[in-house]
Amino acid sequence: MHVVPPALDRLIADLGKLPGIGKKTATRLSLNILRRPAGYAQELSDALKALHSSIQLCSCCFAFSESDPCAICADPKRDGQVVCVVEEPGDLLAIEKTASFRGHYHILHGVLSPIDGIGPDELKIQELIARIQSGTVKEILIATSSTVPGEATASYLIDILHKAPVTLTRLACGIPMGMDIKYADKHTLARAIESRSPAK
Repeated sequence: MHVVPPALDRLIADLGKLPGIGKKTATRLSLNILRRPAGYAQELSDALKALHSSIQLCSCCFAFSESDPCAICADPKRDGQVVCVVEEPGDLLAIEKTASFRGHYHILHGVLSPIDGIGPDELKIQELIARIQSGTVKEILIATSSTVPGEATASYLIDILHKAPVTLTRLACGIPMGMDIKYADKHTLARAIESRSPAK
């Protein structure tokens, strides 16, 4: 006998597939949606559908955006000569909250992880090299997390870019080893950006 109606059970299962959402949280979210008016569920459904129909990757920095180029790349007040390389779109959002970086970004969409089959070809590394070769970039700020995969990715980038005609810098003090930068508080992250040091 099914205690949970199949439609609710399906929603719980689908929400439970999201990272960081266990069965209890998925159940709580599903019941919350069910208790709300039907119009809310329709609005949520429309918003989910719009994710893939309205949002694309910026062809320059690979951020999620409804326009191409994205608002940051298209902003003439930002310094296109300084490019901050991050792992994921969430890292860009974390850095933007600090209001201490006024350059452009480059999102790798992951980190090197041979055990998971993620090598350089699976990341936006060739696109970064192409940006550097265009001659408009003067500084690359490598802002990968201080996790083992993040450090491995940073080391790989430094190795392949050390002869490029750009200054390579890294986030400075303030980010503990093993911490994902999207979880750093904005003041710590701002200090790390402002105190960035040459990459070695």
